[in-house]
Amino acid sequence: MSGLLQNIFKGDPNAPSAAPSSGDDADPASASTPGAAGTPQSATRGALPAAADHARPYTAWYRVWERHSRQDFVQEAFVIPFIACLLLLHVWGMGKNRRKAKKWAQAHLPILQSEFAVVGYGGVGARRAPSADNVQAEGLPAAAASADLVVPESVLKEKTGTEFATYATGRQNVAFLDVSIKLFRWYNPLYMLGDSVISMFLDSWPVPVERVQCTAYAFDGKERDLVPAPSAVEKELIEQRTKGANNSSYDGFVFAVVHKNCMRRLREDRYDISLTFTKDNPKLPEWATVMSESAEITELMLTADLIKAIEEAGEDFEYLIITDQPLDKPTKIDETTPGKRINLSLCLPKSNSYSSTLPIFTYFLRLTDRVVSTAHFRAEVVRKLRNTRDEEVRKLRRAHDEEKNEERKALVEKTKKEERDRLLRGMSAEEQRKYLEKERERETRRGMKKSVKRG
Repeated sequence: MSGLLQNIFKGDPNAPSAAPSSGDDADPASASTPGAAGTPQSATRGALPAAADHARPYTAWYRVWERHSRQDFVQEAFVIPFIACLLLLHVWGMGKNRRKAKKWAQAHLPILQSEFAVVGYGGVGARRAPSADNVQAEGLPAAAASADLVVPESVLKEKTGTEFATYATGRQNVAFLDVSIKLFRWYNPLYMLGDSVISMFLDSWPVPVERVQCTAYAFDGKERDLVPAPSAVEKELIEQRTKGANNSSYDGFVFAVVHKNCMRRLREDRYDISLTFTKDNPKLPEWATVMSESAEITELMLTADLIKAIEEAGEDFEYLIITDQPLDKPTKIDETTPGKRINLSLCLPKSNSYSSTLPIFTYFLRLTDRVVSTAHFRAEVVRKLRNTRDEEVRKLRRAHDEEKNEERKALVEKTKKEERDRLLRGMSAEEQRKYLEKERERETRRGMKKSVKRG
């Protein structure tokens, strides 16, 4: 643009200049010698053909191939394939995670639909799974491997590219079930590599693992508050089912069977596990241990079926926790309200065959029934459990009272300071001096009394 304006206002630099004026009005100093005048002209004439050789020929706007060459697109030749590879890798990674989550749902949908009335976020699935009797007759592996099993889109919800979730409800003693499937970032291998490398050097950085985490929330005798009853007849029916022997409440406690590789992380991350003590059990494999609040609870909950299911799951088993305490340490008294639930965490098998983990998953779904029927302990055990929880409540109440006292003291000090400032503003300079001297004397006497008491 600057060159264009220069050409408009100053003319063409290659155009011949006007001949110098001759005569009396000519300036002798401005006249150049004949030899000097010829030198720039010859140089200009010699430069014109070279400039013309390098100039691009004028072509029509659509004749791009005549104005550009392959050398002009060297940068794009590297950038475009790189972006294409990233897009293909992202599509492949997302598809791999979706297929893996769908494979898990296909393997576990029969047992879920046989235990719960509603599975997923859209009601009953496209194909109803066989009844509980048929599942027991055919076996879970055969039912899960059936080719005609259709997994509805509403069964799984894709929260992120690495996390899928499902939901189930409509079962006695279980309010609802949450399942979370966490997978690798196959669509971002650099992130996966960074996670793996950092976890090798930092103990605080968890090792990336593909796992499924399930949480079953117990009714604990609150069916009337949690189950919607459209009519009075259904409401009365719910009340009758929750009375007497059908009552779903049980004593709150914390019990866990944990893989030893997860023991330290659970004790540091979960408040409820910190209330337990760890003790190896000879009935369990060497890589598993028990974390419980009482030996009587361990003897009652550690059944032969549970031990067999854990042995079949093998290294894919991480933990099974029965708890009534929050995950994070409560900071307020309201947060100590018990929420009874059962947690199960399993690593996804690398072979994509769930025959080894299906027994422990099935036991987990039916564990609430056993807890409701047997978790009614002796008075001594209940007293011990209650004392542990009451002690935590007392600590919170003590901390709350101390915080209130500090706030009260700060308010009193603030009121005294405002009153002192108000008095000083209404005094003359001499009165202020006397008032401050008396104040210093009182502080001195108070300090002397404290030192005498200490001595």
